Amino acid sequence: MTRNRMPWHGVIVATSLPFDHDLAVDHGAYGDNVAWLAEQGLHGVAPNGSLGEYQTLTYEERDRVVETAVANAPEGFTVMPGVGAYGAVEAKRHAQFAKDAGCQAVMCLPPNAYRADDRAVLEHYRMVASAGLPVTAYNNPIDTKVDLRPELLAKLHAEGFIVGVKEFSGDVRRCYAISELAPGLDLLIGTDDTLLEVGLAGAKGWVAGYPQIFPRACLALYNASLAGDLDTALPLYRQLHSVLRWDSKSEFVQAIKLGQDMIGRTGGSCRPPRQALGPETEALVRAATQALIDAGVN
Repeated sequence: MTRNRMPWHGVIVATSLPFDHDLAVDHGAYGDNVAWLAEQGLHGVAPNGSLGEYQTLTYEERDRVVETAVANAPEGFTVMPGVGAYGAVEAKRHAQFAKDAGCQAVMCLPPNAYRADDRAVLEHYRMVASAGLPVTAYNNPIDTKVDLRPELLAKLHAEGFIVGVKEFSGDVRRCYAISELAPGLDLLIGTDDTLLEVGLAGAKGWVAGYPQIFPRACLALYNASLAGDLDTALPLYRQLHSVLRWDSKSEFVQAIKLGQDMIGRTGGSCRPPRQALGPETEALVRAATQALIDAGVN
């Protein structure tokens, strides 16, 4: 692990969540996946995010997932759970549990039950931050009704409510506006298929899906991107982009779980309402993934 690394820096894997045949959480398989990701040299995990199908989990299930991640995380390996919820009271509750469980930070969506205004967003993050852990905001205007615009992020940071932002808008131009308006706010790559562009724009971390399948290649790509080493990064990026782009599609959970199954890890099925990939989509994901496996990417 990098010495003196902030807990939200580096490659933090947004983990998928395996279920058994009855669609109960398979904690044994999940714990094995967390330990394996640490062995591959990655820097942490973010359970209970979108990839972890948090919307389908009860509070008790979310708590147990956090406990499983912490139990399987070696020293220096970050556990940064998602604490997304419709309301601030609920989100703060998840953040408090994360703190009590021994996590180092949390990742938080804005309120997303309705199109909240800036005052509501500020209050939401104030309450989550009051639990006492560093908070990385998660900006995902594609799937939520609230857009954490650069000027709003600057307000949140100035108030001391957030330390970083997972930027999932896909608009790389925002990265420069964020750094100008809030130079102390850490930018985290949010979409796997903009890794190079956001890395070059000054990212300090990557909340990532595809390192669950190709951990060493993704880590090498991340390091080269942040270093501005285009001779290394660009060929890797071109090679991996056929799978990285699935992280930004609505089938991203199923696609990544399929990839995990293909390399011998446990991905498995999703909880409803998510359905298995249709035959054509599965064939596309499988072909792109298999081509990289056959090329020796790992």
